[in-house]
Amino acid sequence: MNLINKFTLAQELNSFLDPIYNGYNIGLISDAGCPGVADPGSDIIKIAHQSNIKVVPLVGPSSILLAIMSSGLNGQNFSFNGYLPIDRADKKDKIKELEKTSHQKNQSQIFIETPYRNNKMLEDLIKTLSGDTNLCIACDITLNTEYIRTLSINEWKKNKINIDKKPAIFIIHKY
Repeated sequence: MNLINKFTLAQELNSFLDPIYNGYNIGLISDAGCPGVADPGSDIIKIAHQSNIKVVPLVGPSSILLAIMSSGLNGQNFSFNGYLPIDRADKKDKIKELEKTSHQKNQSQIFIETPYRNNKMLEDLIKTLSGDTNLCIACDITLNTEYIRTLSINEWKKNKINIDKKPAIFIIHKY
């Protein structure tokens, strides 16, 4: 079993497909979420396509899709934006840009954050977004500690939560 993460070197990736060249089938599994979606597994999938190896997706949970399904926000038109910038000024600019795009395109904007920075992200969202912008926070999806709530920013200001170290999806929508 091989592990792919942000420390995996590009030159190591080809060797992950060696079992296929030796006649075996392999599977790509993510420890959280869906392989290839906000996941380094997409690098292996790309190499498989370039090598004419058949790629077969299997049905499984995707926290991103489950979050939009349960948010009450626009699931017909949405964009997944991955991680926002870490730099405070850049992050604020990106949040404002996502809010503007959401309003102009009637498009839900989905993004994620490293679990240990979730509380800071929530704080930044509350400080940066307009009071009438909707924010869904979906944490620990499919666990017994699951928390999914959509409120306006004005309502979030009155509802303090602790999402530190919990896998979370953030969705904003400004109608």
